Amino acid sequence: MKKVEAVIRHFKLEEVKDALTEIGVQGMTVSEVRGFGRQKGHKEQYRGAEYTVDFLPKAKMEVIVPDDQVKTVVDTILESARTGQIGDGKIFVMPVEDIIRIRTGEAGETAL
Repeated sequence: MKKVEAVIRHFKLEEVKDALTEIGVQGMTVSEVRGFGRQKGHKEQYRGAEYTVDFLPKAKMEVIVPDDQVKTVVDTILESARTGQIGDGKIFVMPVEDIIRIRTGEAGETAL
């Protein structure tokens, strides 16, 4: 099993969620986060004063999938989250050692 974590633009969240649901992803965790990468923030003006916004709002999605679904999930996120502009985000893939469903005690892929 793998954990696929994607930091994406917040306005792309619904589109990515819908695309993942279409390919059979049954659950995900979403957090509102702030950060920066190469985009490095931007300058804004408020009441005549210019200031820099370093940390930009993003959405972080986390899904756990069987190994054979990882490529499909990553490709789906790439396709649905991409705008072609700097700041589209990143995808991280990490191994998951085990999962236990609290309600039933099921473990491993059956707990997905």
